[in-house]
Amino acid sequence: MNGFRGEALSLPPEEIPVLAHKFDLEGAVLRAVIAVESAGNGFDASGRPKALFERHHFNKWLVKRIKSDVLAAATEAGLAYPKWGTKPYPKGSDAVYAEIEAAYEMAPEEALLSTSWGLGQVMGSNYAMVGCKTVEDMVEEAMHSEANQLTHMINFIKSADLLDALRDREWATFAKGYNGPGYATNHYDTKLETAYQRFTA
Repeated sequence: MNGFRGEALSLPPEEIPVLAHKFDLEGAVLRAVIAVESAGNGFDASGRPKALFERHHFNKWLVKRIKSDVLAAATEAGLAYPKWGTKPYPKGSDAVYAEIEAAYEMAPEEALLSTSWGLGQVMGSNYAMVGCKTVEDMVEEAMHSEANQLTHMINFIKSADLLDALRDREWATFAKGYNGPGYATNHYDTKLETAYQRFTA
């Protein structure tokens, strides 16, 4: 994947409300999701999409595809285990990408499927929901621009039937659908509401 570096084009801030309007959304609600998911930036300091490798997802995909030898090696390397939260996430983007690259060498597609990407931190396994034919296409598009990343995020929200919840600022409903059933543990809904209030102040 060329070091996971592409054009890394930034999104002009004025484009967010333009895209939001197409889906009858406030720009502030999109900004809130972006702020909580990626602190407002889609790329790290090295020009790679902001990303997070999920070891329990890697474990799931290796089990699902019966890649026993790879699973054994990934488990030994600390890159795969069944339960979320077994170990803390690495600190810093370089450490995250060290995991992604190590997993990619073992099982390329499964590594990409097991990583969340860009402004909206959408999982690679949701590539079809964001409008891509393959997970490789999704990552290449995320490497190219924040505009692509934002499109992925909105397409996922639409495909997951979460537009109404976001439009109506039903934070808990949106958080459960977007972040998963454990959203309350991380106060995801209250973080969204706080961010929204900041952008509408």
